[in-house]
Amino acid sequence: MATVPIELHPEEAQYLAANFPQYLSTKGTNFPVSGLAFAPNSANPDEAAFWKFKALNYGTGNLTLDLDWYAATATTGTLVWEAQLACVTPDTDNINVETKAFATLNFVQDTHLGTTGKRPHRCTITLTNLDSLAVNDEVWIRIARDANSTNATDNMAGDAILTLAVLSYSDT
Repeated sequence: MATVPIELHPEEAQYLAANFPQYLSTKGTNFPVSGLAFAPNSANPDEAAFWKFKALNYGTGNLTLDLDWYAATATTGTLVWEAQLACVTPDTDNINVETKAFATLNFVQDTHLGTTGKRPHRCTITLTNLDSLAVNDEVWIRIARDANSTNATDNMAGDAILTLAVLSYSDT
């Protein structure tokens, strides 16, 4: 039994025509830091980014999504991350791939650990709504900040910068 990790880099994200995070490449003191800046705007729909991958060697069970992030300006507060899947089995599913719906989302509320600006954080979403995921499916994942607090309270001021997401699952 092994765990299959899939890294989802900010540079590889795709977006819809509206409500998407800004891509940032910040020149740090010693190395560049890239990320997606998810805004805290409760007046608008949540910003979302999308990635596509093939579920190579998927066995069974839930997926784990680790999200590495930092706050652009805040040093306190909570934020909520959402994730959801849309899975397609080529040559089997009888659907229009351009109108395929996502499965019900899963989410996590994370708390800024305080005092230090731009402090790195990691939180984990367990994806239990798998949209009939099967081995070798073509899969789209949507990651968003629930800035309008639909699922839980997101009260962290300023952008949340997503620097890396790692999706993992078991091959058995």
